[in-house]
Amino acid sequence: MFHRIGRAVVRHPVWTIVAWIVAAVAIAATAPSLPSNSDESSFLPKNYESIQATDLQQRAFPSAFTPSAIVVYQRSDGGRLTPADLKDAAHITTALAGKKIDQVQRVIPGAPSKDGRYTLGLVQMDSKNAGQPKQLDAAKTLRTDAKALTKGTHLEARLGGTAAQALDQQDSSNRANALTFAGTFAIILITLLIIFRSPILAVLPLILLIAMVASTSNGLIADATRVFGLQANSSISSLLIVVLLGVGTDYYLFLMFRYRERLRAGDQPKEAMVNAVGRVGEAIASAAGAVMISFLALVLSTLGFLKQMGPALAITVAVTLLAALTLFPAICSLIPPRALFWPSKAWRKEPSNARFAALGRGVRRRPALFAGVSGVVMVALALGTLGFKASFDLASGSMPKTEESMVVQTEMQDAYSAGAAEPTSVFVTSTGGGRLDAAALPAYEAKLRTVPGVADVRPAAISTNGATAYITVTLKYEAATDQALSTVGEVRDIAHSDAPPGTKALVGGMSSIYKDINAAVDHDYRTVFPVAALLIMVILGLLLRSVVAPWYLMASVGLGFGATLGGTVLIFQKGEGHSGLMFMLPVIMYLFVVAIGTDYNILMIARLREEAREGREPRDAASMAVRHAGPTVAAAGFILAATFATLMMAGNSLLTEMGFAVSFGIVVAAFVMAMFFTPSLTALIGHAAWWPGQQDRGTPAAPGGVGADARQLDPTAN
Repeated sequence: MFHRIGRAVVRHPVWTIVAWIVAAVAIAATAPSLPSNSDESSFLPKNYESIQATDLQQRAFPSAFTPSAIVVYQRSDGGRLTPADLKDAAHITTALAGKKIDQVQRVIPGAPSKDGRYTLGLVQMDSKNAGQPKQLDAAKTLRTDAKALTKGTHLEARLGGTAAQALDQQDSSNRANALTFAGTFAIILITLLIIFRSPILAVLPLILLIAMVASTSNGLIADATRVFGLQANSSISSLLIVVLLGVGTDYYLFLMFRYRERLRAGDQPKEAMVNAVGRVGEAIASAAGAVMISFLALVLSTLGFLKQMGPALAITVAVTLLAALTLFPAICSLIPPRALFWPSKAWRKEPSNARFAALGRGVRRRPALFAGVSGVVMVALALGTLGFKASFDLASGSMPKTEESMVVQTEMQDAYSAGAAEPTSVFVTSTGGGRLDAAALPAYEAKLRTVPGVADVRPAAISTNGATAYITVTLKYEAATDQALSTVGEVRDIAHSDAPPGTKALVGGMSSIYKDINAAVDHDYRTVFPVAALLIMVILGLLLRSVVAPWYLMASVGLGFGATLGGTVLIFQKGEGHSGLMFMLPVIMYLFVVAIGTDYNILMIARLREEAREGREPRDAASMAVRHAGPTVAAAGFILAATFATLMMAGNSLLTEMGFAVSFGIVVAAFVMAMFFTPSLTALIGHAAWWPGQQDRGTPAAPGGVGADARQLDPTAN
């Protein structure tokens, strides 16, 4: 099949390129915009208590004041507010309300802080448009107007709250995308120049990936988000850039290494490209299939953010795979080899790969030592997972602490109760639809006050129909901390067990949402992990026609995941002092390390099988596999790890942690698992690794001494 694809593309390269251009323009022109949403509550299904509490609040208290933005006033000199300052703050708040800004429903004064240094203006917006562009515009206008109104006073005004956080997150994401793109572009360009010593081969994939593949995949992602009602988050944009350029460059490397090999073997240029696509196609498609299946396993997640991320990444890899099999060959087939590889002449000569040959000889002589040492290293790093803690504040994790909304959050935590900015809500509603017994509520409130970690409980507000009570509970801790999650768990226990007869209690608020996110992530660990592993094992079994190899290949990938998570915990929690890692990081890390680790294992074991089919014994086959496949795995692993590392330039904890974790995982996958652990273990297991298919048995050699069948999977000969 892949030979037919290659032949069709090489025969009609111009039509192939035209088809790509037309498709890219049409998809990009018709795709909707991808909105940003940092509201964690929108990522949870309706069956979670915190979401049910939010729905009840909207029904029973539609006019209840829930601030979407908070204006924080303080003196320019940092001193205590004077009566004149408080009067100025009240005047500014009234003036903001009078501007009738779109999306702004009410602006009212808030309470001064206990130390007298701060006072607030509380802004209510249309909750239906949370995170949408029009509400971000409203936050931007509010911020500008508030600062303008402080002129002539001794006050400074800053805007915080969820709407301001969404605005700052969007701005931060735009800067992060620019930095990530520039860093990724530079790393790939320099690395390809070193590998091929040709400016055309270095620039070509970047131009194609950016001009064609990026616009096509982004358009399809936006279409899928709209059609299937998925949740979007702006942090995913940086991740998509890295996946697109990193994975796309890897596939480009596999294709060009095979094309160069066929030219060295004496093929004419067009026939060399046809053979390159034919022989590399199955390996790339299998590797991409493993990656896409891993990402698509995220649709089983209970979190809307991860549900959207899975299909988005799968679409990106699918479009990149299509480009690797059609667009790249079409353009390269139009350029004569001398011009394509200019000014280098090294493409005409077979390299010696002396360093990798020495590593291969070491694996052949001492496979148990190599397997043992690499295994011990991964197990030792994996022990760090025992200290893993999760952080649930997606908004603050998605932008630097220096952003204005984050400064406001910090100031409010210091000046007010840490939980004052995001209080917990307890709703008590009649189960029979009748009126509540208001006389029973004071005793109920008193019970809630007894919970350790509760700072204050306000008297209940009753709905207009008398069927629901709204009790505001302020915690002593910031909403996303472990203490707050523990406290809200105890609040739930008391709220449920001591609810007045004939009533039902629901606990909402951000701490309750984070508590439910924690439960949802635990569910995802039990669902997404095993499903992704099982599907990848099926792919490996079908590809290798073995029931033995998939087991130890997945075991090696599992060790790689443990080592990656453990190393990340040691660096960020132990070294940097972070209170925890972002809650979705283990899921994302698992999918990348498992998928990409499987990719590199496929490339290495495919070459090992090829050498075994030449009649070599298992240890000799492992040695030759490291010698010949090692350079490609090393080059691909370095490029992909370096591109993911550029996420650390984004300036926020979410992408910094993600960038380090995934790049470190790729280094482990390429330079520990695929380079040493997998070939050494295969050498030790011997012919039994291929049971029952006996895929290591010799086949008639193709010209040049290589089994034609065996070379179908390996894109690594160079």
